[in-house]
Amino acid sequence: MSEASPGAAPGARKPNRGPSAGPGNRLALIAAAREIFATDGLGAPFSAIAKRAGVGQGSLYRHFPDRLSLAVAVFDENIDELEAAVAPEDAGLDALLEGVIRQAVVSTALIDLITANPDDPRVVELGARVRAIASQAVAHERAAGRFGEHADVDDVLLAISMVAGVLTRTEPDARAVTARRAWDLLHTAFVPRP
Repeated sequence: MSEASPGAAPGARKPNRGPSAGPGNRLALIAAAREIFATDGLGAPFSAIAKRAGVGQGSLYRHFPDRLSLAVAVFDENIDELEAAVAPEDAGLDALLEGVIRQAVVSTALIDLITANPDDPRVVELGARVRAIASQAVAHERAAGRFGEHADVDDVLLAISMVAGVLTRTEPDARAVTARRAWDLLHTAFVPRP
């Protein structure tokens, strides 16, 4: 079945824009996957993602041959957002954790897929980027006197994984409140001790 362009006669084919459509299609697929996986979980059919993105399944498989490839692309964008959140000198753990919570509230299915593949080189690279972001947040916190010497980056990464883990087992409508409570509890672990 051919796709019609808006305003085109029924049965008319959507024009093929060729290779120039690739970057736009990729972005549309990532956005569609983020939405579909958030509402329908990882079991959602790839055809639903392609349809939401407005591209054919062939385009989807050219960009993302499997679900992990698609999850990594979504997380790559998420990490870009986290990097931007902690870039300002006055940004610290709150900026990092608020970003993680905001993303985890809608991306629990993707978190499951990523954590199920810890040795995949793409997942390892994502982990290295998250570590660098956490290190930057800790440096900002220490410079402001808000991070105790008893804690380190590994503790922050553990806190992030704990919050993400709790959210994957929390009902969707309770995730935001649960995430805030979990972070409030963990936050006190990082403050300087007398």
